[in-house]
Amino acid sequence: MVARTELILGADEFAFELPPRVRWARRILIKPCAAHSLPYPVTTSRQTLEKVIHAIRAVSEADIILLEGNPAQEQMKPIYQSLGYDFPRVLTLDVKDCVFVEVENPLARPFAMSTFWLPNVLLYCDYLISICPFKVSAGHGDLTIKNLLSLLPVNKYQGADGSDWGVLRPFGMDKVIADLYFTLPFDMGIIDGRKKFVCSSEAAQGKSQKCGKMFIGEPYEVDLEASRSEGLVTEYLQWIEIARAQMDDNWEE
Repeated sequence: MVARTELILGADEFAFELPPRVRWARRILIKPCAAHSLPYPVTTSRQTLEKVIHAIRAVSEADIILLEGNPAQEQMKPIYQSLGYDFPRVLTLDVKDCVFVEVENPLARPFAMSTFWLPNVLLYCDYLISICPFKVSAGHGDLTIKNLLSLLPVNKYQGADGSDWGVLRPFGMDKVIADLYFTLPFDMGIIDGRKKFVCSSEAAQGKSQKCGKMFIGEPYEVDLEASRSEGLVTEYLQWIEIARAQMDDNWEE
């Protein structure tokens, strides 16, 4: 994990510095926020992705994989193309085309889900990075940990009426996201906050505001710092804090 969270002000100052572990990785997976054919700040900026990929390539010949899924199970290839994700020697994968394995939640007392079905490619990668824009959805942070939700297979978790994540919603989505954080621990989170995208419940409709901040670090720390910087209540972080406290108590016992 990254030892600290870095807050960088100004887009021109953003320089992606690799932690030593990245240099030893054979496969690096990047999870962008790219479920829609809409440009930054709705989706992950091509410019930011390019900087991260360039930094990796400067020190490593590791396989680099982009993995994303669409909640309506539309093909990801044309979405990747429309967003300009055409980087050389980078493999772009669609979640719905993956083989899935059931992974156990390591929490002794899960909040919602004791297991998750996840793409097996995740288990073969040595370093996992979540990169997302700075989104505020209905007054709550929609950040690097929530970005992991679209790695889940829609056909296993959609409701009987076809609603996205209909199987999960009765448990409370913030609890589900907290469980996913522990079940699928990502090594790094990057929030591209050069702009902030504020929307209602409809994730693709909202307004862009100047923000001028980049957050880089361990996903929980990054999401927490970003939320604090803008005075946001990001509920899934509260559930993660509760789980961490329980884990500390169990360790002391």
